[in-house]
Amino acid sequence: MAYEQFAYVYDRLMSDVPYDEWMSFLLRQKKAFNVEGMRLLDVGCGTGEWTVKASSAGFETVGIDLSESMLSMAQQKAMEAGQSIRFFQMDMSEAEELGHFDLITIFCDSLNYLETEEAVQQTFQKMYDMLTSEGLLLFDVHSVYKVNELFAGQTYSYDDGEAAYIWNSFEGEHENSAEHELTFFIKEERNLYARFDEFHKQRTFSIGQYQTWLTEAGFHVEAVTADFSENQPVETSERIFFTCTKR
Repeated sequence: MAYEQFAYVYDRLMSDVPYDEWMSFLLRQKKAFNVEGMRLLDVGCGTGEWTVKASSAGFETVGIDLSESMLSMAQQKAMEAGQSIRFFQMDMSEAEELGHFDLITIFCDSLNYLETEEAVQQTFQKMYDMLTSEGLLLFDVHSVYKVNELFAGQTYSYDDGEAAYIWNSFEGEHENSAEHELTFFIKEERNLYARFDEFHKQRTFSIGQYQTWLTEAGFHVEAVTADFSENQPVETSERIFFTCTKR
């Protein structure tokens, strides 16, 4: 399956994702902590939808992702938008030195694709090393509640006539983890459909565990909020946001 087709389905799958709310969160935190710089590293940038939005808003943006095909689409989007964005293929837990940034974002639960505790810890250390002394690390993760109660054993589907998918989620091999089996169908010529399959794993940890690892990496956790609001998480919160500064 060509990357253009997979990215097409991915963007449709993510069509209702609230990118504007991530931007609002970023701008609120930037203002609250008086971050004047505009150098931004978008980690786990995928097809670049949010990365391009950030660049269009005036940020000097760099994007990294593990997927070469996603990055190809991201670069295409940047060119079409007339934005000059550097993209690099790399694992966030093994990210090479790319300079220093005033803001580092790991949005859309990208951190949850790391399968080991060590990878999460290494990612925090890599981000710490690339953040300016006055900068902010901003990221969100799935809550333990969402992984265990809203993913495990659930089936989701989508069909608009041109593309369709069936998404089955199962309990993962680790505590607070989920496995996703996705089957996509893309309409081609003569009303025939091409099928391809994806398998993804996601894992999350408790808020306290993330805080411990962030502190060990040298960060100060300034705020933990939920679901794009300024409210503290409750038991049924689905997306947990962290705002971190260097100590």
